[in-house]
Parts: sequence; structure tokens; C-alpha cells
Amino acid sequence: MQLYTKVGDKGMTQLIGGGKVSKDSDRVWAYGTVDELNSFIGLTVAEIESQETIRQELIQLQSCLFDMGTDLANPKLDQDNDAFDDKYIDWIESRIDAYQDEPEEITQFILPGGSKQAALLQVCRTITRRLERQVVTLNRSVNLPAKILIFINRLSDYFYALARVMNYRLDKNEIFYEHGNRVFH
Repeated sequence: MQLYTKVGDKGMTQLIGGGKVSKDSDRVWAYGTVDELNSFIGLTVAEIESQETIRQELIQLQSCLFDMGTDLANPKLDQDNDAFDDKYIDWIESRIDAYQDEPEEITQFILPGGSKQAALLQVCRTITRRLERQVVTLNRSVNLPAKILIFINRLSDYFYALARVMNYRLDKNEIFYEHGNRVFH
């Protein structure tokens, strides 16, 4: 397979099935953000050395997101020909449930940070939030399977819970948001 197709030379890209759309279409924004998220997950995996179970879980998630990107790039997507499986929602919910009770409960907002690994997971969380907004926009013009939006909504919670677990396991303190902090005088 040749890496360049020359289709993009005129601002267009090819979709699954051969159709072409503008590179700034809602569809391309959505699956492009899935690709960006997948790349940041890869960076996170590279930075997590001591937590092999989490590393493997994130690699599984990357494959799941590849399925989602495939669906978002398919203009003929419907309930009968999607790659994204309902089981992904159950899986992500089970992971959130497992992680949310591990660190101590907090009642304050936290600032992204602590460990480098947790900070990267928070970046993944914010990219996921942007992805969610883009998929909502795309869903106005095409009928996406509901499970995609449900999964994306859970995914940001997953990254938040996992970032907290990472700080907890690495013995890094959370940095709490302080309303009205007047450090700049």
C-alpha cells in the first residue's frame, strides 16, 4: 500500500467505501480526534513502566478506539455493519468501577498533574471531551449508533479515574484547585 494517494492535495480525503469528503468535515474532525487520542494513549503507555496491567489495558483500548475510528470513517455505518462492539461499554464501566474506589475519595476539584503519567492521562481525558463534542456535532447530520457516544462519555470518566489511581500508586499527591487563589499580586 502506498502511503500517499494525492487525494489530500486538493483538501479532500477518502472514506471507507471510496467516497471523498473535505478534510475539515465533521466526520474527519471526529475520526481525526480518535487518532489523536490514540496517539496520546501510546505516549502514555510509553511512560508507564511499573504498571504492566494498566499498560496492557491501554493497549486494548487503542484497538477499541481503532474500531471506533473505522466506524466514524464509514459513511454507510449502521447497526448491522459496525466494528464497535457493545461489550466495550461494559468493559469501560467495569474498569471505572474498579478504579474509582482505589484512591481515597475526594470532594474537591483537582488540577491535572501529580505524576507525569497522571498528567498524560488527564490530557487523554480532555481530548476525549473534545471528541465527545465532535461526535455530538457529527451525530446531528448522520445517525451514529448510540453506543459510540455512550462509550466516549464513559471514556473521559475512565481517564479521570485512572489518573487518580496512577497518582495514588506512585504516591504522588493530587493538586487541589483553590478558588480565588491570589498568588499573583
